Amino acid sequence: MCRMVEQGYRPGSCSTLMPDGSVQPACKATLKREGGLWWRLVEAVHLSRPEDYLSIYQSGCNHSCLKCHSWEFTQVYRGFWMSTEDIAEEAARYEAVVTVQEPRERALMFYASDLCRHCGLCVTAGVRGPLCPGKLSPSQVLPSVQGWGPARNIVAFTGGDVVCVPEFYAEAAEKVKEACRQVWVLIETNGFGLTQRNLEVLASGGVDAFWLDIKAYSPELYRKLCGADNSTVLKAPELIVDMGFQLEVLALYIPGWVEVEEIARIARLVADVDPNVPFTVLAFFPAYKLMESRPPTVLELARAVAAVKEAGLRRVKVGNVGVAAKTSRELELLITLVGEDAIG
Repeated sequence: MCRMVEQGYRPGSCSTLMPDGSVQPACKATLKREGGLWWRLVEAVHLSRPEDYLSIYQSGCNHSCLKCHSWEFTQVYRGFWMSTEDIAEEAARYEAVVTVQEPRERALMFYASDLCRHCGLCVTAGVRGPLCPGKLSPSQVLPSVQGWGPARNIVAFTGGDVVCVPEFYAEAAEKVKEACRQVWVLIETNGFGLTQRNLEVLASGGVDAFWLDIKAYSPELYRKLCGADNSTVLKAPELIVDMGFQLEVLALYIPGWVEVEEIARIARLVADVDPNVPFTVLAFFPAYKLMESRPPTVLELARAVAAVKEAGLRRVKVGNVGVAAKTSRELELLITLVGEDAIG
């Protein structure tokens, strides 16, 4: 039976296309208990940019978002199986190459751009880029499959989301903490599975932080965009903060779908919990079933940032800047409108 239904909630939109053409729920298709351990179907594991942490890209998801940027493996069974012990071994290998030790309160994607702008010029050309924060030495900047940057002491679960089965993440976090000296565990999540009960399980395993992607405030819009209910999502910020986890919130600007007023409603919800919660307005780029939708403009992003700040939030950035600011002139305009510190 669906774990969410057991707790009195509506089920997610979690159909996963299997290799034989059949469809199974993500929690059945891409998660299993075997040999006394939890196992997860994983698409890839590598040092990601611009997050600058070890990312575990998971197959299968409890949402079917029209704009999914990872649909090839979140909506489809694809990858290889990893046990929680396998994940802990990967984390330990990663810790050996970590170049930046972050305190727990910075165990978030939001702070990565404080340290590096990922141009790699300090290593490849011996000069610093125009937006370089100047906080790292070239020896702390490493190449990865997604570009240049530091390696921060954070391990993150990303891609598909089945946090509605929290026991897997709790066991994984516990084993990572046992295998490493000081590595923080972050979950990038849509928030659907973050009920009080599930958060208690995640806390018991040592999960440290959440990157919460609130895809829309309106229940009707949310269901149309993601196929699921957002009642647990909208309650998640307060629960996360009250339970002592680190939290950052993301809102994706999708023209014609999630625009300034919708993002402002999300921001007001978060500000009512804590005005210091880091918040990112992320620029949408066409993907999956929204290939015909356009990215936002620089002016649209700037208006969204202004609305988020007006809602009371104090730590605000823009992400996917290159999607909207395609020229140096547009980037200069965005910096003028939102400030250099807001460029993620």
